[in-house]
Amino acid sequence: MSSEQPSRRTVLKSAAAGALALTAAPSILTAMKTDTNSLIVGTGRHTYEVIDNWAKRPADKPWGDTHMVQEVGDGRIFICHNGPESVHVYDPDGKFITSWGDDMKGAAHGMDLRTENGEEFLYFSPTGQHRVIKTNLKGEKVFELGYPKDAKGPGGETCYQGGNAKYVPTFIAFAPGDNADFYVTDGYGSNYVHRYNIKGEYQSTFGGTGDKEGQLKCPHGIWCDTRDPNNPMIVVADRSNVRLQFFTLDGKFIKIVKDELRAPCHFDQQGTDLLIPDLHGRVTIFDKDNKLITHLCDNPDPAKRGNHGVKPNELKPGQFCTPHGAIWDRAGNIYVTEWLPYGRVTKLRHVTSA
Repeated sequence: MSSEQPSRRTVLKSAAAGALALTAAPSILTAMKTDTNSLIVGTGRHTYEVIDNWAKRPADKPWGDTHMVQEVGDGRIFICHNGPESVHVYDPDGKFITSWGDDMKGAAHGMDLRTENGEEFLYFSPTGQHRVIKTNLKGEKVFELGYPKDAKGPGGETCYQGGNAKYVPTFIAFAPGDNADFYVTDGYGSNYVHRYNIKGEYQSTFGGTGDKEGQLKCPHGIWCDTRDPNNPMIVVADRSNVRLQFFTLDGKFIKIVKDELRAPCHFDQQGTDLLIPDLHGRVTIFDKDNKLITHLCDNPDPAKRGNHGVKPNELKPGQFCTPHGAIWDRAGNIYVTEWLPYGRVTKLRHVTSA
């Protein structure tokens, strides 16, 4: 466990969570409209107004699948998608600012953010390119990591033989502290999690294919859970096993959570609450004990849940189809990106009451 201070992003979001700290019973609400025609979802302190088609994307800047979103320190919102210029930057009102990242076209997937010694960096895991990329916020590359040739699994087995084809990273998590280790999920490859130090030097591996404790099938997303600050854990979205698995920072299995999940994709955290985009048609919020607080924008049509082929004219505000990435911003708003070939980003504006 690191004794270093949490990042600015964590401090801001924890402060926001404290300001919103009201009690609420678990709820599974579908969208409802207020007298002002606003579409409202959620319950109690997790009540939100749906801002459909939030991003004012230029017509000549097409999206591919919108995979992830991040808010940086100055409030800008970064969207990662797999079309041309795979990183779009917007202001909080959805106004387009700039774009870059054409080298990830057709492959962009995970995009995770960390502050290191006062500077923010993005870590990308473009699937199919068999690599992890670290950049600054302008897209200037800091380093690039290929597949971990020396990686050994929990049983001492060589993880990759004969090249990188079975290494397909999906997301990245960071241990507490600006200069701590980071973790890469091989979610679409061989179902391992690889640990690196701040320099990108390989350290260790855990996971591997299976459905037993500590084994994984599509470890799609990953997060360092600091809801108990004295006991940070690595939580993995074990998507094909439809569960969350928790590990120590050095990869030892702790526990499994299965309830209220369909196809967990990734995570974000605000105070003691955990945000989980669920590919099968909803976003879920758990409390500090991993008990349900609420499901947001649950799609009532099972045929649209997890369906990459839903047409734009079939979308309905307040009903998700394929949530793939989600974050809270410092004001308590939620941004949700969906795995749809034309892209979809929804803002859930936090409101104090419905």
